[in-house]
Amino acid sequence: MKVRIHPHALERMGERGATEIEVIETVNAGEAFQAKFSRIGFRRNFLFHGEWKGRVYNTKQLEVYGVKEGGNFIAITVFVKYF
Repeated sequence: MKVRIHPHALERMGERGATEIEVIETVNAGEAFQAKFSRIGFRRNFLFHGEWKGRVYNTKQLEVYGVKEGGNFIAITVFVKYF
């Protein structure tokens, strides 16, 4: 499915350390779940083995929320958890 990223999601990605490739992979190969307001969420874990804000983490989890529009998925926002 083609993934379009809303400007709001791009801003959140920069703040939270997500890349466009990670967002696309999360939507195309992640676990799908229903979210509030008739939105769809996708979740996927990535090996990270890196530092984020002064701490070292092994795993980075993305949650991408958005809507399907035609054959596209529009990513509205992105959350990132490190553990």
